[in-house]
Amino acid sequence: MKKPRVAFLSIARTTFDLEFAKDVSDLAYQHISQIPITLDDKIELITDLAGAQRIAESMAKDPPDLLLVFQATFADSTMITNLVEGIDAPLLLWAIPEDHTGGRLRLNSFCGINLAAHAMTRAGYRYETIFAPPDDPRAADKILNLALAGRARKVLHDARLGRVGDNPDGFETCLFNPDLIRQTFGMQVIQFDLANDIFPLAQKIESNRINAVQRMLEKKVVGLDNLEPTATRGTLSVYAALQQIASKDQIDGFAVRCWPEFFTEMGCAACGAMSLLSDDMFPCSCEADVNGTITQLTLQSISGEPAFGTDIVSIDNERDAIVLWHCGLAPLSMADPQKPPATTIHSNRKLPLLFDFTLKPGPVTVARFSESTRDYRLVIGRGRIVPGPKSFTGTSGLLQFDRPATEVLDLILNEGLEHHISITYGDFFDVLIALAKVLKIPVLKLTH
Repeated sequence: MKKPRVAFLSIARTTFDLEFAKDVSDLAYQHISQIPITLDDKIELITDLAGAQRIAESMAKDPPDLLLVFQATFADSTMITNLVEGIDAPLLLWAIPEDHTGGRLRLNSFCGINLAAHAMTRAGYRYETIFAPPDDPRAADKILNLALAGRARKVLHDARLGRVGDNPDGFETCLFNPDLIRQTFGMQVIQFDLANDIFPLAQKIESNRINAVQRMLEKKVVGLDNLEPTATRGTLSVYAALQQIASKDQIDGFAVRCWPEFFTEMGCAACGAMSLLSDDMFPCSCEADVNGTITQLTLQSISGEPAFGTDIVSIDNERDAIVLWHCGLAPLSMADPQKPPATTIHSNRKLPLLFDFTLKPGPVTVARFSESTRDYRLVIGRGRIVPGPKSFTGTSGLLQFDRPATEVLDLILNEGLEHHISITYGDFFDVLIALAKVLKIPVLKLTH
């Protein structure tokens, strides 16, 4: 995964202790250079408005994922205002404490970000702050979280999502508002038609391409040869067709109307194709759930790993866990290594290709860009996939939260949330909180 890019800019006023200011600025830069980020080359102290304007102009066309302004000494708000007006990036203001010597106040750093914070608030800009020594590990953690959030913001802004068909009737959970999407994220949603765009292309995929996909898949799953071959190859041809569309039209993920037309017109399931695409880091949601795909794209941009959009279907009372399930479209990389993934047919339509496995144990982040109130809320939680028996045919897992499963389900129902949530492995709860602030949308926490 591409590391988030951070620009570190130090501002100071020449009437304070510039030598000391340079030393603490260098120490802070050296400290954060150890974080897994791409750090821009260090720029000398910015001490006047003209210098701030030159830097803002130089970064305007290629802004970083995070603009980190280090308040090396007190300064008024004019420099920071010019930087923020010219550089479209989330803002972090960092001030440092200094020893109470009874002598000269050498830096007066906190007062500087106090002025800056007030100016940003009056002007309507969002920002975060740090008041900590230049080598404080808590500062490093916050910088990384904000940088990952900034990276996700940029990914979403630049994304093009493919909506394949329409959501099924009665699935208001999969409705989407293109104007709200543009306003909130800046991304584009490109509409494709099943009958005119997808099926004809899939039917034209060359046999050698399908054979190559099949050989690749035979190394990862068991039971592929036991499935009806024509329908199986149909799913693999859909995978290849969507790959071609993604490349040709620069699509970053798909929201696919997966039933009934794939079964009735193509004679195969779309689930296996969507699983493979998600493993390729082209997230796919079923039932044309655009907001689900947006959530998955967000999670994978933060974690660097695939995301899975899933239903919540039950509670495992013995383990106090929520049962996650979908027909068979979870990414194969999420399979429990102790139980090799198998292939299967759709439980209702009786056609391949779907995958059959339980999710691997480990910490996960749960999220959903919810539109149940007709405005966005970012629903978030942290939990853990725990070992247990397979709940149902398809792809399933047991998700424990830090609160009783019944409370989580009550919250979901009482808030009228969508029936799809998304997960990725790892704990990125704080990153999502930072992202919600950047996007100016409220947060609903499923966990404490």
